[in-house]
Amino acid sequence: MSFQLRARRAAAFASLGAGLLGYACARSASAPEPAPPAGTPEAAARAPAESLPSSPELPTIKAVRAPLALNVVYPPAGAVLQVRDSSFLFGSVGSGDARVTIDGQPARVWPNGAWLAYVALPADSLLQLRIEARTDRDSVAMIYPVRRVMADRGRLTAGAVWLDSLSLTPTGRIWLSRGEYVTLGVRASEGAEVRLRLADGTVVPLTPQPQLAEVPAAVRAFERDSTRLRTPLARDRFVGLLRGRAVGPDPGPILPLPFALATPDSSWATLEAILGLDTARVRWPLQLAVLDSLPLVAELVDDTTHPGVPDSMTVGRALPGGTYAWFFPSGTRSAVTGRWNGDLRLRLSADAEAWVPVAEARPLALGGPAPRAVVGSVTVTPRPDRATIRIPLGQRVPFRIEEGDRSLVVRVYGASGDVDWMRYGSADSLIRRMSWRQATSDEVAIAFELARPVWGYRTRWDRNDLLLDIRRPPVIEAGDPLRGRLIAVDPGHPPGGATGPTGLREAEANLAVALELRRMLADAGARVVMTRSSDSVVELWPRVQLAERANAEVLLSIHNNALPDGLNPFVNHGTSVYYNQPRSEPLARAIQAALLRRLGLRDLGFGRADLALVRATWMPSVLTEGYFLMLPDQEAALRTPEGQRRYAQAVVEGLRKYLEGRARDQ
Repeated sequence: MSFQLRARRAAAFASLGAGLLGYACARSASAPEPAPPAGTPEAAARAPAESLPSSPELPTIKAVRAPLALNVVYPPAGAVLQVRDSSFLFGSVGSGDARVTIDGQPARVWPNGAWLAYVALPADSLLQLRIEARTDRDSVAMIYPVRRVMADRGRLTAGAVWLDSLSLTPTGRIWLSRGEYVTLGVRASEGAEVRLRLADGTVVPLTPQPQLAEVPAAVRAFERDSTRLRTPLARDRFVGLLRGRAVGPDPGPILPLPFALATPDSSWATLEAILGLDTARVRWPLQLAVLDSLPLVAELVDDTTHPGVPDSMTVGRALPGGTYAWFFPSGTRSAVTGRWNGDLRLRLSADAEAWVPVAEARPLALGGPAPRAVVGSVTVTPRPDRATIRIPLGQRVPFRIEEGDRSLVVRVYGASGDVDWMRYGSADSLIRRMSWRQATSDEVAIAFELARPVWGYRTRWDRNDLLLDIRRPPVIEAGDPLRGRLIAVDPGHPPGGATGPTGLREAEANLAVALELRRMLADAGARVVMTRSSDSVVELWPRVQLAERANAEVLLSIHNNALPDGLNPFVNHGTSVYYNQPRSEPLARAIQAALLRRLGLRDLGFGRADLALVRATWMPSVLTEGYFLMLPDQEAALRTPEGQRRYAQAVVEGLRKYLEGRARDQ
């Protein structure tokens, strides 16, 4: 499932079991229900509203005829769904000839008794869905509770005026410099006068700013129906600007993690929305501190606030909570210029800044100078499996690796160049040419042109020298490209993962495919290292670390997909492959093409994604999402040796195609 780098809904996809204890159930063994006349509304209700033809490539589903046993796998009872107007439910009913409805809306039932529905939901916040199943012999019904997040659940009303307390932005703890603007935003009654009143009586006006309502990122990624991506123009949005003023109680020091402070009610700011004689008020939960003008320097360290194996790397982002943009080794130092709740802002150079987790930074000095490096002479040391480049800097300043097809550029921030020598050492077959330039007043770019496409690289600090290892591509036999290759195979999950309508766990399905993949690769002459070979829990980074320590040449992570709430699974599904680093794009493309040929499913596309399993830089790596586990026919395919074999065979074919192309580059 491809949502692992964000908060994945692992618990949400856990099977609820077949007991259904605690729900109102009614079972009847009355006489068989006569079929309604053709063309009547009753007959139409028996047919599924959506058509999802099985792929001709999927194994045939064995028909099941058994007593009714109605089970809901997703959503879990009592789950809170954040959806617009419709969502999906799925589970099993025990018999393939059953008819299932949710509040009278039909679900599709597969021959093995698995069912899937996409239904309109009432506008209430607490839903009591009536789920019924019938055959000609029997019937069963239940009342199934779920909750729906209401768009106006934070609305506070005072007479004719209202404001949405959950739309306040920003909230939490923020530290910024005195000269920075903070944009305030809120939803309130159209035509109202909206203002923020600070504790000292200062009033900050918020003015109307109509804008389109946002579409969740997951919906944008999967929704194929473009009409559902259109949102209305909202005229109830108000914005304001604030600069150089503290707001709310003092949040404490910017580093380390703040301690709890007393927060008297009189120190909070208050938002007011006024319409005529009516005024709605709410406390703005914001603690904004104005930073001291003295610079603060922080050093990036492993995250010690969470259990697990550290990766000695801190991910930098262009905005709080954004996508991967930088990878800073532990020990990197930079000036701190702000903080937004759990994200710390670093000033990399005059033109660049990055956000990193507060938990992965520790303060070094307040009032000391910001780190500034001088790039000295560069040397290359050839080694059997890599070329090691030593870049003396004098300070562990931030940097970024920019990857091309046959090039790597090290962009050093907060630096000046004094590169007198660039020594190749003995003639190296991998490094064709080195060059450097002063890209800006405080950024140095060091370029390495390679004789072959990039296979992998990694960085580390040696005192104040930056070491860059550029991996030598393996020698590949064009006619037998898999022979001798060392491949890391990762069966995704646990922890987490999706669950199919009949209870197949994604971790179980991934392992079955991965074991078949291991067998096929070994038969082709490859060596295989598994990140797990049993139904055991392995966290994300240890999987990557195992592959790197084994010096694997390729990493393949096997997954199966599911959708976020609110999307129509009868339309939005298909096969996909994801990568993160540019060198892995040809591998993702080749495996995606092979999966489409072998599985015969829709093409959901391949693409770049922020996934922990594919972000490492030492080897090409991809994450495959072969089947959609939540679709009954695809879950059934994953239960069969034939379905597992086709998935594994496609990955082998795609990998072979990729390696053949790389062999030609030799």
